[in-house]
Amino acid sequence: MAFDYKKEYKEFYLPKNRPEIIEIPAMNFIAVRGKGNPNDEGGEYKAAIGLLYGIAFTVKMSKKGSRQIEGYFDYVVPPLEGFWWQQGIKGVDYGRKEDFCWLSVIRMPDFVTKEDFAWAIEEASRKKQQDFSKVEFLTIKEGLCVQCMHIGAFDDEPATVAVMDRYVQENGYENDFSADRLHHEIYLSDARRVAPEKWRTVIRHPVKKMG
Repeated sequence: MAFDYKKEYKEFYLPKNRPEIIEIPAMNFIAVRGKGNPNDEGGEYKAAIGLLYGIAFTVKMSKKGSRQIEGYFDYVVPPLEGFWWQQGIKGVDYGRKEDFCWLSVIRMPDFVTKEDFAWAIEEASRKKQQDFSKVEFLTIKEGLCVQCMHIGAFDDEPATVAVMDRYVQENGYENDFSADRLHHEIYLSDARRVAPEKWRTVIRHPVKKMG
C-alpha cells in the first residue's frame, strides 16, 4: 500500500471545518514562483502546475528507472499547495486576483535530497523536452498557525477567513503575516471533477500569541 501523506498526517491535511491552532514542522517542497490571476487561461499559474507535477512524478517513478533513491518508499504524490500574497497587503484581497504573487508547491518525501531533485530536473527535461529550470527545492517551516477546512468555491473563502480571524482573536492570538509567513492553501479536490460548492481547501494562516 502506497504511503498517503493525507491519511498519515491528517492533522496537516484533513482538519475540521472549524478553526484550530497547530504547529507546522519543516517540510521539503518543490516550488514555482509567479504572479498574476491564477484563472487566466494559458497564464503563469497553470504552466507552473504542469512543471510541478512533471517533477513530482519523475521522482515518484524513479523506482522504475536507473536512479535508485536511497530510502525510497512508494507513496501517493501529496496535494498541490499554494502560498499567496499581494504587495502592501497583509493576507489577501480576493477582489484583486491580477495582483496575486504566489508560490505553488508540492511536498516531497524526506528521502528526496537536493541531489535527487537535481537529477529529476535533468531527467524530466530530457524526457519531456521541456524547460524545468523554474522549479526550486525549498524547505519551509511555517511554525505556529491557525487552519480550517473550507468547503466551497475559492471566491467564498473570505467567510471562512473571517471565522478564523475571530477564533484567533478570541483565543489570545493574532495574525502574523510577513514576507516569510503567508496565506497558505492546500487543494484537496480535483476542480475538473468536483462541483465548486464541494471543493475542499485547507486554509492556513501564520499566528503568534498576543503581546
